[in-house]
Amino acid sequence: MTVIAHTATPLARKLAARITQDGPISVADYMQACLHDLEHGYYRRRMAIGGAGDFVTAPEISQVFGELIGLWCTVVWQQMGAPQAVRLIELGPGRGTLMRDALRASRLVPEFRAALSVDLIETNAALADIQRTTLGGEAVALGWSTGLEPGAAPAIVVANEFLDTLPVAQWAFRDGAWHRRCVGLDAAGDLNFVDGAPDTPITLPDDLGAPLYGDVWESRDAAMAGFAGKLAALGAPFAALFIDYGHAHPGFGDTLQAISEHRYTDPLHAPGEADLTSQVDFAAFTHITSAHGLACDGPVPQAEFLGLLGIVERASRLMAANPAKAAQIETAIARLMAPGGMGTRFQAIGVRSRDLVPLPALGAVDTGTGSS
Repeated sequence: MTVIAHTATPLARKLAARITQDGPISVADYMQACLHDLEHGYYRRRMAIGGAGDFVTAPEISQVFGELIGLWCTVVWQQMGAPQAVRLIELGPGRGTLMRDALRASRLVPEFRAALSVDLIETNAALADIQRTTLGGEAVALGWSTGLEPGAAPAIVVANEFLDTLPVAQWAFRDGAWHRRCVGLDAAGDLNFVDGAPDTPITLPDDLGAPLYGDVWESRDAAMAGFAGKLAALGAPFAALFIDYGHAHPGFGDTLQAISEHRYTDPLHAPGEADLTSQVDFAAFTHITSAHGLACDGPVPQAEFLGLLGIVERASRLMAANPAKAAQIETAIARLMAPGGMGTRFQAIGVRSRDLVPLPALGAVDTGTGSS
């Protein structure tokens, strides 16, 4: 049990009232409320990204990141047979920076650009307004919605730092049993982590080994299954690219974290005022998407993925064209590629309908049935 100093945010008060009435809530329910509560959820109202926000993402570090993803989308469209209409969908588009840079790169293939309609999936109305400004000069059809929906045209989906925001459930191993980790109230009425009663047996990977006292197991299988169903409903041909931080092989550990004003903070400190994430289990994501009839390629480290797409060559051309900014460009690329940093902590994984060939720069790892 951990007790910390808290900020009595409106969401903290709302959650305290809920817990008083109904009892402790799961970590997954707590994370869902912190991020998506209709009144006080972080993603509903905060301007998270950028120097004045709480964190900086790869598209904000260098334009090359989004440009390479735009070129990746172009190749995928060609693999689809160059259909005359294709939906380019971004999940959690932030300030619109990635899409702006991707669309800039799409100008290199006019036929692809002419086929595009862009769908931006955004729940924050203020961010949607910023995206409209960022993308206002693009001569492509733009649309906004709050959820992923099927459409008639083939689809290409891109998402940077999206999977890590899906709600994660946690269990703690104590006294020979797994206990669901919950958020309750202490004697002072503040939020704190508590163990629930011994839970029904949970299924662990065969090669994980026996847990030790205090080990934490995380799973977002329920959220991933719901999301995989939405991907499968997009139909065929369909392809998606997800770039996120996490691990390719499962293991025990508590990875829940909160970030506010570019600093880590306690996840219980200020509900609704900080970004909550946890590491993505890419092995679980592969298994779940395969169970929904989709194929997976990867994961591969971000540095490897960007390297195969030509980030060094693109950066060199950009530096030659902008010598006054050469040092700044070089520093940004080094940050994206850093071993032990973003280059290896972030992974890229592709998901596709089985009628498509393996997606570019991702290799092919298909644990499902059927041909790939």
